[in-house]
Amino acid sequence: MTATVVVGAQWGDEGKAKIIDHLADHADVIVRYQGGCNAGHTVVHEGQTYKFHLIPSGVLYADKTCVIGSGTVILPTVFAEELKTLQAHGISDAGLKVSQRAHLTLPFHLDIDKAKEAARGDKSIGTTLRGIGPTMEDKVGRAGLRVGDLFADEAWLRDRVAHLADMKNPVLTKVYNLPAIEPEALFETCLDYRRLFQPYVCDTEALLAEALRQGQHLLMEGAQGSMLDLDHGTYPYVTSSNPVSGGACAGGGVPPTALARIIGVTKAYTTRVGGGPYPTELFDEAGRHLADVGHEFGTTTGRARRCGWFDAVALRYAAQVNGFTELALTKLDVLSGLQKVALCTAYRHKTSGERVVQFPAQIGMLDVLEPVLEWFEGWPEDISGCRSVDELPEAARRFVSALSQHCGVPVGIISVGQDRRATICAVPAIGSQNQLSGLTSS
Repeated sequence: MTATVVVGAQWGDEGKAKIIDHLADHADVIVRYQGGCNAGHTVVHEGQTYKFHLIPSGVLYADKTCVIGSGTVILPTVFAEELKTLQAHGISDAGLKVSQRAHLTLPFHLDIDKAKEAARGDKSIGTTLRGIGPTMEDKVGRAGLRVGDLFADEAWLRDRVAHLADMKNPVLTKVYNLPAIEPEALFETCLDYRRLFQPYVCDTEALLAEALRQGQHLLMEGAQGSMLDLDHGTYPYVTSSNPVSGGACAGGGVPPTALARIIGVTKAYTTRVGGGPYPTELFDEAGRHLADVGHEFGTTTGRARRCGWFDAVALRYAAQVNGFTELALTKLDVLSGLQKVALCTAYRHKTSGERVVQFPAQIGMLDVLEPVLEWFEGWPEDISGCRSVDELPEAARRFVSALSQHCGVPVGIISVGQDRRATICAVPAIGSQNQLSGLTSS
């Protein structure tokens, strides 16, 4: 009766899908517990790249049950596209299950998202324009439509859609200058959605409870990252849900007592998409190296990601909120070729010089703080072929050891390339009593 939770420890795009794919072989059920198609998870296996926005990336394993949990919001057109992708590659969807309690993103949610971002002008959040925020607003406002509602009596569903149109049309037409909802057209669209979800919808909470009773292992997959959490991230430049480990319980429908292992996924540097504060952002040659070598473009939007040095202040905060039992460090290979690499270990007030070691709750504070960097020798070697800690260059091992020490969390997994096989399992974990404990930073 255990579950492993995989959480983004930064601002998203940390490489969670690869870690999920790495761990899925030892899991029975893989669960996507929050977010929507604003998240993009990329897995590379045997030279083939797979990109998922809604379907759990564990679907590449034919014998697994993959669940889209109640905490997700589903854009049906994207769900349909991903099903076609699976079929085109001969990947079975027999184990795919969708929660009847998951909320639906409807066409007008996309229109509202675009209109709101345009109205914000230079204060825009930088959303993916996938309708996630407006869908969540309706969810919290108790006006949303859920997957299970599609399977209600048709008279009830028609009435529900008409009521939804009555509520939304004044806002659509008078506030956003958008077309009104045509109730009958939306009702027919809902019938199309019913046919789409028919083979997959079920009571996933009951399914997961039974899996735990049978002693099966659950692998809980979060989207985005901890620093984008609605409550704990850099508000208001955040997502509309809770990517942190506690969200696995709320969005997956499993009890906290089931969580045995909480893995924080973090790059060996940091990236961020869209607006919001970013203390370690780079605008120099090192930043261009990270962007170019790391292929830092969003899976969902294609937008270039902002790049910077690893931020241990933000990571310590994420560890505090999530209770990480270990870190999975990705893209260590991207740092190869840099003469020097750095960790941000603290912030310094630009005026007073005060040293700050706690991540501030008020994002305005970040405008007056600058990173305190600890520098390390780089390594010229290509490390993508390394399959054990001992094979890594000593400089790389020093960097990883210092990263672990500054964050207070051991590193249990190291990714050195995109392919599934380019992964090092550090047993015992780096940062615990192990072969790296004697190394010191340079």
